[in-house]
Amino acid sequence: MEIARPYLLFLGDVPDALAAKTAIGIVDWRKDWCLGQVRLPGCGADTGLPDMSVADGAAAGAKTFIIGAVNAGGRLPDHWVDSVVAALESGMDVASGLHVRLASVTAIREAAEKNGRQLHDVRHNTEAFATGKGTKRPGKRILAVGTDCSVGKKYTALAMDRAMTARGYTSAFCATGQTGVFISGRGISLDAVIADFISGAAEWLSPETPEDHWQIIEGQGSLFHPSFAGVTLGLLHGSQPDGFIVCHEPTRTKMRGVDTPLPSIQQVIDMTIACGKLTNPDIRCVGIAVNTAALDDDEALAYLAKVGEKHGLPATDPVRYGMEAIVDKVSAEFGAP
Repeated sequence: MEIARPYLLFLGDVPDALAAKTAIGIVDWRKDWCLGQVRLPGCGADTGLPDMSVADGAAAGAKTFIIGAVNAGGRLPDHWVDSVVAALESGMDVASGLHVRLASVTAIREAAEKNGRQLHDVRHNTEAFATGKGTKRPGKRILAVGTDCSVGKKYTALAMDRAMTARGYTSAFCATGQTGVFISGRGISLDAVIADFISGAAEWLSPETPEDHWQIIEGQGSLFHPSFAGVTLGLLHGSQPDGFIVCHEPTRTKMRGVDTPLPSIQQVIDMTIACGKLTNPDIRCVGIAVNTAALDDDEALAYLAKVGEKHGLPATDPVRYGMEAIVDKVSAEFGAP
């Protein structure tokens, strides 16, 4: 799908930054594509872009109104519909990463038809995926996995792709979620694929390549999360990673949205290897990526040093300190470019 730029980002009235991670992710990696943000009263998130009304955004030249907020179940709240309709009537297309299809809302469908505008449901795709086969295929792959959802798997994969490209590797980022698709321009929202075809979709996304080509695959969910482990496992089997990076947020004690205790980093390493061996017997952990946003610099560096020493792996915060140490590990394990 061709999504016209620049974007006007809609945050609705979500309570916090995690609920606006689609919009924030777009700004972090594609700020030059964005003009401003629209927030309803009570919104607890902020991308740092100028606040605008829908009319302001249209007057500034915005081409697509991006619904940049998420919620449990990927629903479109009724009180957001007026803003979407206003964007269509102002001449913008609308793109959404929610599970609900925009055209399923009568007012939105009619406004799009009346104004000749496009509706982009990024979470839905038109590909017909095969079931996964598990056959080893040429090329190299790294998958971001997590101790929880929303711990930085997308940022880790994007930062790793950037660092490997800078080091001289042939590398490509593979998006598996709606924000990643907005950022990269291609990919699959894997959590919207029918369960039988998740591993096949992951195989399609990370196909056979030359042996020296690296595909860096955005992770989803966690093998330990009771809500999302099914998607995570299918992605692990289908992506067939040679290496994986464990992503972690150190201040959490329970997994997001449930009462399940957070697993340890070692539990995630062990489980990922045990499950991943089904399609790649040589799978191994190449590093640990920690979201240290809640820690000051001294605390962050001390925590990373402790975690790295405990597990015998390079540990870094991809945003604060880069991915060079993990690229060094990949070079040592698999060879320089």
